[in-house]
Amino acid sequence: MKQQHIRFSIAAALAVACAPAAHAIDVTAGDWKLSFDGNVNAHYIYQSCQSAASAANVGGGLACIGSADGQNGSSSVSNGLLPAALSISAATTQAGYDIGVTFGLYPGISTNDGGSPNIANTSNTRNTALGTAGLDVRQVFLTFGNSDMGTVMAGRNIGLFQADAILNDMTLLGVGGGNGNYAAPTNTSLGSIGLGYIYTDWLAQIDYTTPDISGAKITIGIFDPVESLTDPSNTAASTGATPKSTPGVHGKVAWKYGTDLYLSASFLWEKQDINETAQTGIPGERVTYNGAGGDFGGKYDFSGFEVAGWYYYAKGLGSTGLFVNGAVEVATSPAFGNPRVSNGFLAQLTYKIPTTNFKVGFNYGQSKLDQASGEINPTLLSKNDKETLGLYDQLTPNLLLVAELSHIQSTNQAGGENKSTNGNIGAFVSF
Repeated sequence: MKQQHIRFSIAAALAVACAPAAHAIDVTAGDWKLSFDGNVNAHYIYQSCQSAASAANVGGGLACIGSADGQNGSSSVSNGLLPAALSISAATTQAGYDIGVTFGLYPGISTNDGGSPNIANTSNTRNTALGTAGLDVRQVFLTFGNSDMGTVMAGRNIGLFQADAILNDMTLLGVGGGNGNYAAPTNTSLGSIGLGYIYTDWLAQIDYTTPDISGAKITIGIFDPVESLTDPSNTAASTGATPKSTPGVHGKVAWKYGTDLYLSASFLWEKQDINETAQTGIPGERVTYNGAGGDFGGKYDFSGFEVAGWYYYAKGLGSTGLFVNGAVEVATSPAFGNPRVSNGFLAQLTYKIPTTNFKVGFNYGQSKLDQASGEINPTLLSKNDKETLGLYDQLTPNLLLVAELSHIQSTNQAGGENKSTNGNIGAFVSF
C-alpha cells in the first residue's frame, strides 16, 4: 500500500500540459488578443500485473502488483499522460514590451478522490456512483520582454530540469506506463516518468530567458523550494517541513539548428532542510542535504525518422518525482541526510510513413536509484525499465488516434523483480 500511495502521490502532480494545439481560437479585444486552446483525450487501458503471491517487495517500483485476492488485471477508461486542458492566454504590446498572461486549467475524466460530492468520502479512490472529476490548476503566469531584452516569466509553470525529456516523449499524447482509474488530482498516467526521466513538475518560479543567440537561448530562474515528499528517517510522508533560506535554482540552455536538430541541457539545485524532531524526539534535530541534478539530450529529424534521447544524473532528487526517496538517514550520521544517486535515460525512434500522417514509434527508458552511503536496504528500488511500442494516426489536423503497448520491469537492490504489461487505445482532440 505504501508503494501504491507514493506512486499515486507522484502522479497527482503528473503530466505535462504542452500538447500542441492544431488551431487556437483567437479573439481581439481592444489592444489585447485573447487565445483559447486545449484538448480532450480518453483511452481504454488494460493492465496485466504480476500476482501478489510471486511479487517481490520493490519500494518505489512502478510495475503493478495484483491484489491479494488474485485479481491481476484491470480495465479503465482514463486520461493518458496529459489530462484534458483549457488554456486561456491574453497578450498585448505596450511601449515596446510584449506582455502576456496565461491560465491553464486541467480537468481529468476519472472520478475524484471523494467518490461522490454528495457522500464526500475522502478515503474513497474508486469509481463510484454520483462521482465527479477533478480540476488541476497548474499554470498561472505572466511574461514580459521583447526580442532585444529577452523574456521574464513569473508565476506557476512547467519546470526546467527534465522538461524537454517529457515534452519529447512520444507517449505524451498517449499513455505509456499506467493502469488507469486516476483519481483526482492525479488524472494522468506515468508516460515515462520514473521510467527514463524524473518528473519536471509545475512550480512557482521567476525566470529570465535571453534573446536568440545564433539559435541558442539560455534560461535561468529561482524557484519556490520543493519540500521532500518522503522523510529521510522513515520514508513516510514528511511532516517536518522547514522554511528555506534560499530558493531553488534551475537553468537551461537550448539550441536549434534549422528545423532538423535540437539540443538542450538543464540543471537543478536546492538545499533541503527537514525538521526531524517529530520523528526522533530530539529537540532541534534536523536533516540537511543538497539536491542537484543535470540532464542533456536532443532530437534529430531525417527522411521521416526522428531519433531522440535524454540522459540525467542526480543526487538527492530520487528517480521519479522531485525529492521523493532522494535521501535517507543512517545510523552513522543521524543528523545528516545521506543523498541517494540516481541516473537514467530515455531513447526513442519514430518513423512517419511518407505521404501519410501515420507514425510508428518505440522508446526505451530506464531510471536507476543507488543506496546512500552507509545504507543497507535490499527492498529499495534499484531500477525501473519500460519499453513502449506506439502507433499514432493523425487522422485530421485536430484528431489523433493512439494505440500503445508497454512493458515495465522493477528491480530491487537484492535483485527481486516485478513485471507488468499494459495496452491502450484512444483518441486525442486538440484545438
